[in-house]
Amino acid sequence: MKKLDLFILRTYLGPLVLTFFIALFILLMQFLWKYVDDLVGKGLEWYIIFKLLFYASSTFVPLALPLAILLSSLMMFGNLGEHYELVSMKAAGISLRRIMLPLVIVSFFISGLAFYFANTVLPEANLKFLSLLYDVRSKKLAFNLRNGVFYDGIEGYVIRVGKKDKDGNTIHDVMIYDHTDHQGNTMVTTASWGKMELSPDKRYLVFILYDGMNYEERTNMRRHEVTRPFQRTKFKEQRLLFDLSAFQLSRTDEALFKKNYEMQNITDLMVSIDSMTDEVARQRETYNLALQSNYVFYARMDTLMAVETDTFAAFNNATLLNFNREDWYSICQSAKANSLSMKESCEMHEKNIYSKSKLLHKHEIVMQKKFTFSIACFLLFFIGAPLGAIIRKGGLGMPAVVATIFFVLFWIVSFTGEKYTAEGVLPAWQGMWIAPLMLVPIGIFLTYKATIDASLFDLDAWIKFFRKLLRIPTRTNS
Repeated sequence: MKKLDLFILRTYLGPLVLTFFIALFILLMQFLWKYVDDLVGKGLEWYIIFKLLFYASSTFVPLALPLAILLSSLMMFGNLGEHYELVSMKAAGISLRRIMLPLVIVSFFISGLAFYFANTVLPEANLKFLSLLYDVRSKKLAFNLRNGVFYDGIEGYVIRVGKKDKDGNTIHDVMIYDHTDHQGNTMVTTASWGKMELSPDKRYLVFILYDGMNYEERTNMRRHEVTRPFQRTKFKEQRLLFDLSAFQLSRTDEALFKKNYEMQNITDLMVSIDSMTDEVARQRETYNLALQSNYVFYARMDTLMAVETDTFAAFNNATLLNFNREDWYSICQSAKANSLSMKESCEMHEKNIYSKSKLLHKHEIVMQKKFTFSIACFLLFFIGAPLGAIIRKGGLGMPAVVATIFFVLFWIVSFTGEKYTAEGVLPAWQGMWIAPLMLVPIGIFLTYKATIDASLFDLDAWIKFFRKLLRIPTRTNS
């Protein structure tokens, strides 16, 4: 039996690793397609891009690993069934449950590793990935002057170069608008030609201009709106210094991102959830106290009190509502102002409580995901393995189609439960566990059918089943 277990493990681990990296690669390509505009043209070093892709791939493990387990188990048992190896094992007296036993142990071990990854590694990977992605997206495009095109990448300046030589440093017909004083096009520098150089520390770009003119409207003089003073200066050589710090990748302190719910483990999430729950409760209490103190009449009204039938008859309209036109107008305006003030106060507190409650729900969702991720890895095996034994088709054809259908169904239900939880319709322990609990009866049903060698995809068997269920008599040939 040890040789059989080793054979089963070798047959399973190969497709598992292969499908895992294939799924990870597909998700990584989707990430590149989404953020390609933020990465191209910024002059990023290769190791920065490598780190970003590595951290991004780490965050995709919760999507790739369950799909890999489902697809690899389906492929493995499909291959065994297609080549009649599964039939040979059963003929030797080995049941399907005994064949699945080593893989069940491996799946349980993988689920434990998945929980450890979700609680320990994933928060750190999210921190590294999101902080680096934020810095990369904030970085400006690399300095790139093109012939005849106005370039405004350097803050406070607009530069136009008529022609740039092949060496990339010599420029001709130069025009530079200086907007550093925020007065518009009041200072302009032109030059017939020049050179571009980097400072030794590569923090500054030096323009060495030759045979040019400086034009400046003197807006710092008295009555310049009327006199319009203008200054023109001719030069043989002039040096201009441009700061390139915005073109360099500056790293933000990662401590600023650590309070995000995606960067916390279970212990941190529990502390955050407790504090946020207390904060939402205090916000509601504050709103109730403000309502009672500002709108005493409304707060003390007993809406459940029964109204006497003769109350209106005893109401003396002539004595209580005997106001002149000015008083009526003042009373109506005061009532309208109080109503609008109450409405605005209610809407403001409602939005505040809603935003804090939604943030609380997101913390609860992330904490529940750490458990559902590992449980899903374990349950998806009990769908893929018996389904592969029933289909008896290996390779990446039919198994990939069937696995994709189940996986998409699982994540649609999971995302739906997450949306309901985020909006407060369902508590987190219900919304986030709908999808894993949905897999339990499906796994039990498929495992039972595979154990008894039921023809699950046999059309004639299903026709007989429904005929028997609907009590339709079977036709016989006379």
